Amino acid sequence: MEGESGDITVTSANRKCSAVTGSARKIKDNAADWHNLMVRWDKLNEDGFNLASNIVNMRRSQSDRLLVDDYSTPPSALSAASQQTDGAEELQEECGKLQNIVDRMVAVVTKMERLMTSQRGVQDLEEFQFGPDGRKCPLFHSWTTKQFEDSSRVLLDAFSQELRLKQTILQEIAHTVTSDLCMVYLSCWLHQPFVPSQTRLMLEALLLETGHRPL
Repeated sequence: MEGESGDITVTSANRKCSAVTGSARKIKDNAADWHNLMVRWDKLNEDGFNLASNIVNMRRSQSDRLLVDDYSTPPSALSAASQQTDGAEELQEECGKLQNIVDRMVAVVTKMERLMTSQRGVQDLEEFQFGPDGRKCPLFHSWTTKQFEDSSRVLLDAFSQELRLKQTILQEIAHTVTSDLCMVYLSCWLHQPFVPSQTRLMLEALLLETGHRPL
């Protein structure tokens, strides 16, 4: 995650106090990781949309050529076949690039799952130390440890569902001949229906609570 634009790094400069340790330190680190992973996801989503748009445009171009070839004279058949072969290779190359984007999205969600496991571990430790009701004084401003776990679960569920949608679009977009359906796929990829604005607000609340954003 180092080197990504917009990354949050946990240092003594952005901690509430330099002595943040134990559960608080782990939760604060996790919050920074959530931010960095979502920044990485957004970049992958943008790159994937550009590739998906290329695939749709290439499919349209191939369909247009086929329509023209149906009305052309036989002497152009060899040239048309050569163009179709070249077009198929370019389409396959773009699909491979989109597959790579989705694979990297899988890696991002896998890291999100590890964050969820880490947060669950903090919750278990807190319950062991302080009982089911948790500690009486909050680790940061007002959230209980359970609220940190709940926020992580909301984020993970959203991106897990969005990943499944991306995988479906990857499988279908190069084989779809209906223009309207292609536009639906592109719109779904761009606007990410399973990652609504509330998900971004959840991240901002997490960053505010842990001191990564000033109150």
